[in-house]
Amino acid sequence: MAIITVHDKTFEPYISAAAIDGQIKKLAAQINTDYAGKKPLLIPILNGSFMFASDLFKAITIEAEICFIKLASYKGTKSTGNVITSIGLDEPLEGRHVIVVEDIVDTGKTLAEFLPQLANQQPASLKIAALLHKPEALAHPLTIDYLGFNVPNKFLLGYGLDYDGLGRNIPEIYTLQE
Repeated sequence: MAIITVHDKTFEPYISAAAIDGQIKKLAAQINTDYAGKKPLLIPILNGSFMFASDLFKAITIEAEICFIKLASYKGTKSTGNVITSIGLDEPLEGRHVIVVEDIVDTGKTLAEFLPQLANQQPASLKIAALLHKPEALAHPLTIDYLGFNVPNKFLLGYGLDYDGLGRNIPEIYTLQE
């Protein structure tokens, strides 16, 4: 892994593709054990989680379903800062075992506002799987049930994470060079 430049910023290697793959296999194995015979529904939050969700879902060997959603905290062209609208969630959740899949949990604001909406639909269980978590940035207490890596409160790029639209397709994770 070499230092890379995206737009006007320089990024240095942080987590290798091999380390990401190994951690995802561990998370999938735990989900396979925890949800054997339960057919969980994974709900990845777009855009950032698509790579993690894809690799995680491929490593899950039990019966499972997936339904991608997009969350937006805006109305028209202006951000409201607190309204979360789910786009694409068309699966009934009542009685289902649900795992919300996130690429990164930093402040926790999005999940803190979205999880009650899911809980109101009375799933049998509601868990969180996240590849990355920034404990220093967490402002809304959350339990991450399946966690890949704790990371420092720094800007990250790659493996689904972008900088102004670029970098999501990089198979490793980089951190902004200071």
